[in-house]
Amino acid sequence: MHLEGQLEFTIGQASQAGIKAVNEDCIGIRIPDSSLLMSKGAVAVIADGVSAAEAGKEASETCVQNFLSDYFSTPDSWSVKKSAQQVLTALNRWLYAQGQRFIDARKGYVSTFSAVVFKSHAAHIFHVGDSRVYRFRKGEFEQLTNDHATAISATQSYLTRAMGLDVRLEVDYRCVDVEIGDLFLLTTDGVHDFISDNHLKNAISNAQDENYQCLCEGLIKQALANKSHDNVSCQILRVDTLPLESADDLYIKLTELPFPPDLEKGMILDGYRVERLIDATNRSQLYLVSDTDTGDRYVMKTPSVNFEDDPAYIERLIMESWIASRIQNAHVVKVVPPKKKRSCLYYLTEFIDGLTLAQWINENPKASIEDVLFLVDQIAKAIRALHRRETLHQDIKPDNILIDKNGIVKLIDFGSCYVAGIAEISVPIERDVALGTETYSAPEYTLHTRPGNSVDQFSLAVIIYEMLTALQPFENKLADCQNLKHFEKLKYIPAFEHNPLVPVWLDGALNKALSISPEDRYEDISEFLHDLRHPNPRFNARLSQPLMARNPLIFWQGLCLVLVFAELLTLAVLL
Repeated sequence: MHLEGQLEFTIGQASQAGIKAVNEDCIGIRIPDSSLLMSKGAVAVIADGVSAAEAGKEASETCVQNFLSDYFSTPDSWSVKKSAQQVLTALNRWLYAQGQRFIDARKGYVSTFSAVVFKSHAAHIFHVGDSRVYRFRKGEFEQLTNDHATAISATQSYLTRAMGLDVRLEVDYRCVDVEIGDLFLLTTDGVHDFISDNHLKNAISNAQDENYQCLCEGLIKQALANKSHDNVSCQILRVDTLPLESADDLYIKLTELPFPPDLEKGMILDGYRVERLIDATNRSQLYLVSDTDTGDRYVMKTPSVNFEDDPAYIERLIMESWIASRIQNAHVVKVVPPKKKRSCLYYLTEFIDGLTLAQWINENPKASIEDVLFLVDQIAKAIRALHRRETLHQDIKPDNILIDKNGIVKLIDFGSCYVAGIAEISVPIERDVALGTETYSAPEYTLHTRPGNSVDQFSLAVIIYEMLTALQPFENKLADCQNLKHFEKLKYIPAFEHNPLVPVWLDGALNKALSISPEDRYEDISEFLHDLRHPNPRFNARLSQPLMARNPLIFWQGLCLVLVFAELLTLAVLL
């Protein structure tokens, strides 16, 4: 990614066996290089292998070493929470499985675990067991974690939660803001059970700057002097700088590459010859270009000069290629790395020789069910590829779906995407919010509620309805809705009323996916696909109900008409 930030720390850490023969504690800190530091953050981890367990040392080392490795291997589009929880779930299952070799699994691979992930201007805390995380800020000393332990006597307690203790893992998660000068302290119970919080606070307050290693060693000596009978470990991290503190800094980074000049047919830019203009809007231009050396054809997207001094717009354009380059799927258009260093701001994608889905719909009004589902399956695969990366497309519409000459679908245009991992990165500007097209967008955008994965499902359902009927659902009134009452008044016309070949059960799946409330839609797009291909008895059952049960109003209106007609007929006979 183009944007860069810089987190800087002063750190110290120490760990000793104490009076024990073996040190079953394990600690670790990883501060990666700048690009990974921005997308994944810096991590401090502390773990305390349970003394009663036969493999406590191995458990704590596995927790720390694997977390520091595996967390940074997760997709950088994932949020911190998802990345850490995925890693911890896998770690816990492995530890639990290893523990089953012991007669009492609770005495196998069991360890406490506490981690702080520093990303942008936030600290994400993950905790299970009785190790602790504290924060010292401007004279205030606060414990940020709760011990998962139950006391059975004045000197004994047992863990109620720990890594490897149960196949089901419940991890405490907390996100707190970070300020320059904040100091985070991580300790195992061999330290904090033998040094009071007040003493810890005073020790930190009186510590010499830049000498936190000595402070950690001093706390360990103090705990041992206070008769600590356990392993003793602690870590200290002071936040010295935070990334991109001014809008000017961000603007400088974003404008390192100038906007390209106006391009015309025949012009050559960085070894690519402009063949023709494909499309132009007030936000960008798309050109068909060819490599002057190989003749290979690509699509070049360039920014509009209307936004040359708009850092939010530039950031979003940069993000488009960043997102697409991280989605490896046959149905998502591929970003092509330039063959040499770019002289200006643009990006390249593969060229798809075909037509848009909008053109396909015009050429295939009321297409066959099988042809529609053949294309829908591919669109759904592209959407699911994005969702697995915690990315919402947010602009699923026929113009953003290409079909090549072999019938292969490609999803394009990532200018409206939401990426969970990027949304966590603070910037000193108001980010550009480029939402999708109103006629295909879920109500969440108009109602300003937080969108989930089902927003793309809703858009896909609108497209399917259009492919089957050549019409928009809700009598094409979706874009006119401005508030919840407007949405509640929308009338869904079954697709089979416009196209009798649409099965009732397939229409039932569309109706569910087009629910105004996201809670009433499918939990996952794969469930939607299943109901599109496999008759769901619930949808058929509704149609088999008597009209009075399905629509009482229409039933009574119809009955009144019949009675009125009967009265008129009777009068006519009498006269």
